[in-house]
Amino acid sequence: MIRVVLADDQPLVRAALQMVITDAADVVVVGEAADGAEAVRLVEELAPDVVVMDIRMPGMDGIEATRLITAATASTHVVVLTTFDDDEYVYAALHAGASGFLVKDMALDDILAAVRTVAAGDALIAPSVTRRLIREFVSRPSTTTPSRPAKPLTGITDREREVLTLVGGGLSNAEIADRLCISVATAKTYLNRLLTKLDARDRIQLVILAYDAGLVVPAP
Repeated sequence: MIRVVLADDQPLVRAALQMVITDAADVVVVGEAADGAEAVRLVEELAPDVVVMDIRMPGMDGIEATRLITAATASTHVVVLTTFDDDEYVYAALHAGASGFLVKDMALDDILAAVRTVAAGDALIAPSVTRRLIREFVSRPSTTTPSRPAKPLTGITDREREVLTLVGGGLSNAEIADRLCISVATAKTYLNRLLTKLDARDRIQLVILAYDAGLVVPAP
């Protein structure tokens, strides 16, 4: 059972998410927060698998709450809810350790699927913002480094470098497996090795490392 905390200052948003999660057999909402401070407190108290976090909230915002949560525990993953005019906030949330970026106009079922993806230890950015987000992120000298200092891409094999390039291109594990003619399980094994060798928190940091190393060039 995936245990979720919803953090959003709009009760209607929380109610909509609660409704779709209630219908899922494998996901349960264990707490709701109307601001970042309450979200941090609930994580300390309930140790959920995933927090669905709004960015703009009164008092402590979602970025600071994400920073505190990810610094305190590696077992709770944060999925940030954003809108198309929130780019500056999204970059900050990336540094804060968020494992997912979703837009609020996504179908609720897609948000539920994203919660499952992040709970499984993967990272996810909504397809509608992926290329724009990464292109803008890597073009900023002050924000091209992940929240942990980037390590040189040494000590990885040619195959791992190939996998990292595909991860940087936004491919899923299934797509990487298909491209390299390997099993999905093998693709995930390579991904886990890269996370360990490069001291990356999740897939998003691997994407940034791939761009930083020039393995992937941002689209014009």
